[in-house]
Amino acid sequence: MNGGSIPDGRRQYAGQLTPPDLPFTPAERRIVDTLRTPAAVQGWLNRLPYNTERGGGTQRTFRGVVRHGMAHCMEAAISAAVILEQRGYPPLVMSLESIDQLDHVIFVYRGPRGWGSVARSRDPGLHGRKPVFRGPRELALSYVDEYVDLTGGIRGYGVADLRALMGSYDWRLSPKNVWAVEQALIDLPHRAIRTDAVRIDRLRRKYRAFVEAHPGKKPVYWYDRSRWMPIPAKFLDTPRV
Repeated sequence: MNGGSIPDGRRQYAGQLTPPDLPFTPAERRIVDTLRTPAAVQGWLNRLPYNTERGGGTQRTFRGVVRHGMAHCMEAAISAAVILEQRGYPPLVMSLESIDQLDHVIFVYRGPRGWGSVARSRDPGLHGRKPVFRGPRELALSYVDEYVDLTGGIRGYGVADLRALMGSYDWRLSPKNVWAVEQALIDLPHRAIRTDAVRIDRLRRKYRAFVEAHPGKKPVYWYDRSRWMPIPAKFLDTPRV
């Protein structure tokens, strides 16, 4: 499978998949039974602390996220895939490849009105998107401006169905770190996204000026956030310039 082909799951709308029968713990089952929509999953992820991996690197499954009560971007994408697979959504993830090798992974889905995403990030602009985009490329492009910080910038995207990408590998509930998923997404061919270097440079200078003026804050200064999903509450007191 590569970033330019169409995984089988991408031909399915949300709600069409027969979910696998998984051995959830009671705590996991309560979460799965409660979170019935992408918006609900996004809200749950927003309330979790971001996993800064202070004790060392992690790549946890949904089981690990529930046990530890925190998630970084790939752990959030896997968790969203597991929860929403039980609601009939194909377990699709998108890898956003960055020029500084700090890639971002999000759960993506196709609804009746378009493509959307569920995501968790250190940055407010890299969370989920409402299902209003015409396709995966347009969805990926919606992250370009928000990805720009001191070093980051999107250079490509790839979409993978975790069922096909990982085969029999236990990416859903393993108690161990699933480093193989990370490597598979790194190896996934990505479709190039070309950006205007002048505009990216302008955005990077704006970002640098913001963080110098507001230490410890992340910018929420984009003019149109109407297609964003709700973001974590901690970002809502960010100065807008």
